[in-house]
Formats: sequence, C-alpha cells, structure tokens
Amino acid sequence: MAVVQAGSVLFDAPRTLAKLKAFVAEAAGHGAKLAVFPEAFLGGYTKGIDFGCRVGSRTPEGREWFCCSFEAAITLPGPETEALCELAQSADMTLAVGIIERDGGTLYCTLLYLGCDGRILGKHRKLMPTAAERLIWGFGDGSTIPVLDTAVGRLGGAICWENYMPLFRAALYAQNLQIYCAPTVDDRETWLPTLRHIAVEGRCFVLSPVQFLLRSGCPEDYEPIQGNTPGTVLIRGGNAIVDPFGQVLAGPCFGEETILTADLDLLEIPGPGLTWASSGITPGRMSSN
Repeated sequence: MAVVQAGSVLFDAPRTLAKLKAFVAEAAGHGAKLAVFPEAFLGGYTKGIDFGCRVGSRTPEGREWFCCSFEAAITLPGPETEALCELAQSADMTLAVGIIERDGGTLYCTLLYLGCDGRILGKHRKLMPTAAERLIWGFGDGSTIPVLDTAVGRLGGAICWENYMPLFRAALYAQNLQIYCAPTVDDRETWLPTLRHIAVEGRCFVLSPVQFLLRSGCPEDYEPIQGNTPGTVLIRGGNAIVDPFGQVLAGPCFGEETILTADLDLLEIPGPGLTWASSGITPGRMSSN
C-alpha cells in the first residue's frame, strides 16, 4: 500500500492531475495495489488566505479567490473522474483521492474511491469543515460514510479533523473497516499520536497522506500569511502508515514530496500469526479484542 505526500498545483486541475498520474506510476513501480492521496489534492487546499472575510463583510478580492477555487474544483462525474477511472484500471490499482468537489453552487471536501476495474466505488464528503474552511466548503451528511469492499480489503476513511469526531470513527468501525484512510493537511506533531490511537481503537491499518505544499506551487498574486517567498513551506507533510497495534510501519516524513509504502497483512487485524484455518474461525464480521 502507498501513501502519497505531495502538493497540488493550486487552482490548476490539469497540472495537478498530471502529478497524480506520475505518482500512481511510481507507486505501481513499487508494486502498490492501493494508493491514497492527501486531502484536497485535486482541487487544492488554499492554505494561509482568508478570502477577504470579516464578520459582516467580504472583500471583492476574496470573492475572486472563491471563484478561483470554484473553477478549479471537479464535478462527479466529469472529465477528471473519467481520467482517474482510466488511470486506476490501467495501473490495476485501487485509489483514494482527496478532491474538491463542485455540486451546483457548493464546494465539498471529498474523499473519492476508485476501483482497480475503473469504476467509481463511492465518495465521502467531509461532514464538518474545520474553522475557516466553512467559508468555502459545504457540509457533508450521513449519506456518504461508506466502507467499501475493494480488491485490497474493506476500505473507508475520515478527512483531517473528522478524525477527532468519535461517533464518526465509531460509524466506520461498525462497518468492519480494515483499511482506514486519513487524508489530511494537518502537519503538526500531534497528528501521528492521533493515527496510532485510531489504529488501536479501531483495530485497523491507518494510512495517512499529507500534502507538502510550497509557496511556489501557488499563483504569483497568492499572499499566504506564512510568507511570500517561493521556498516558504505552507504544508510540511507528515505522512505515515500504522498497523492495528499502533506500530508505525512507515513515516512520518517531513519536508519533501515522497511516497511511503508498506506490505499489509489483514490477518494481523484479528491477531498476529492467526490464520482462519488454524483458529477454526469462519471469516466474517469480527469485533476488536
């Protein structure tokens, strides 16, 4: 399995899609059967700007930035999702990709799942955008909390700070989740302990891709609060893979675009070394122990 740490080309969906294709090819070269991409990778995470919003007012410039985000977002279905389906099929790989989805006049932070047969398997819209994200993204609802049967196992996930919503995590665990995707832009030291807790609590593998975004990946007139020199780091990464016992299998990695990979044995979920034949257990739904 592979977790991709990379940044969008902000407001440029075609160039970001080209990056995604290159990372899928690299992951396939490592033998990966699943690749997970960060939150808002295709569509972009507008780190460090405020969209000109104050209580009771918005600036014309802020409205222009929203228009840029709106135009960079993708529709489902649409040309970008068609390209993703073709890519998943040609690479024989299951994909989980963080996107900004446009539906009517609303944008959603969405996790899109694509099967290795080239089908869209499902999606999850972020239930609760965090803090100022609510200025630009709509709210998801309980109709998009899927755990999906895929070629690599039962797959689901939560986006960024949704992972601090215990009832949402419980809703995923209740669906016999095996591989938990946690795409994010949270690059703090506290993120890895969160992933380890989830892995132990849910008795599942946790895969967390994080964006690595430099100021140079943004338009010239973009003015983030972090700084405006090309080498300024807006999101520093921190991707990781954790096993069901909270052990870190790969990562975290900071300060560069990279792919982390790990071989996952789903039989570690009921217990190390346990096999169905030797245990006498019939495969099916299991509770944590």
